[in-house]
Amino acid sequence: MTTRLYPLALGNFAVGTGMFVTAGLLPPISRDLAVSPSAAGQLMTVFALAYAILSPLLAAATARMSRRRLLLVALAVMVAGNALTALAPTYPLVMATRVVAAAGAAMFTPTASGVATALSSPERRGRALALVMGGLSVATAIGVPLGTWLGGAAGWRATMWLVVGLGVVGFAGVAAVVPHVEVPTSGRLAERLAPLADRRMLAVLVTQLLFFAGGFTAYVYIGSLFDLPLPAVLWAWGVGGVVGNQLGGRLTDAYGPRRMVLIGLAASTVALALIPVANLALPVALVWAFLWGALGWMIAPAQQYRTVGAVPGNVSIGLGLLASAQYFGLFVAGVTGGIALGWYGRAGVEILATAIGLVGALFTLATYRPAKDAPEWAGVRTADRPA
Repeated sequence: MTTRLYPLALGNFAVGTGMFVTAGLLPPISRDLAVSPSAAGQLMTVFALAYAILSPLLAAATARMSRRRLLLVALAVMVAGNALTALAPTYPLVMATRVVAAAGAAMFTPTASGVATALSSPERRGRALALVMGGLSVATAIGVPLGTWLGGAAGWRATMWLVVGLGVVGFAGVAAVVPHVEVPTSGRLAERLAPLADRRMLAVLVTQLLFFAGGFTAYVYIGSLFDLPLPAVLWAWGVGGVVGNQLGGRLTDAYGPRRMVLIGLAASTVALALIPVANLALPVALVWAFLWGALGWMIAPAQQYRTVGAVPGNVSIGLGLLASAQYFGLFVAGVTGGIALGWYGRAGVEILATAIGLVGALFTLATYRPAKDAPEWAGVRTADRPA
């Protein structure tokens, strides 16, 4: 089972590198395209918004397609989008190509999670999801620092070609190893949006949106928040993310998603509030970034497990909506963070990120209650539920 999951993680590695690396390329992109750093940051914002909108639409349109074939089509579209980004000569065209890349990502990541769920047993589901989604966290540890360094040394377009190469390798891996699996899904858009009427699912989605909005308000504009070597800080954050994602999967299996979500939200909010302290010296920043990444990414498997429990009859729909909420959060982060940076500077971004994180933690604490028939998680596969 694990061998079949690695290509899915590799595909997510390519997707994550292509999306997250933009944060480390704002200076070279702004110089090359003659725009401000805030405008360059909107490349991630457009990617996030396109992903959030296209994810349910494309899921409905491709419902009858084989999951394996859909994974391959998604990676092909993602590769094409990043290649066009590398070739686009102007800012508007670069923005348009990010929509193409987002379309591929919007098809791939939720489908990969659904396939991982189908290939794993219930008692190992948290670890399976952690492995597949770990491709995104590994991208922040390896792909983003490498891409940031390459962008500074050879230009940001060279980084985009690196992403294209990663996507091609992921395509080959999926084609060679991932089998055909049956994942329940629906082709009707109304049915795909129906879980939004479920309070349990809605609570999961709001938590996801607020968590990513808070964290990525700081991440997208991290180059403006630190006076220290950015690749080193991004590397430490990414390594922490890898550790947190894998540890989060095991802890979710052992203790349940509720504890992991609440601990991760609270700790991440404290980390955001400590950004000015982290900026005092590089060793402090590296420790801070590692802990922030570890505690934040620890939430990912727990949120996916919550989703599987909320809509067990159609996992693909639930995970697609979860991904949309995540990218709506990134969209909010890009827009509000850019405004805060332009009006109030780095202090405005830091305060805004912390405030959103606090709202997310308080919302989840108020709405997320353990199921009455499952007071102890260990050995119980019943989903938690909000009040």
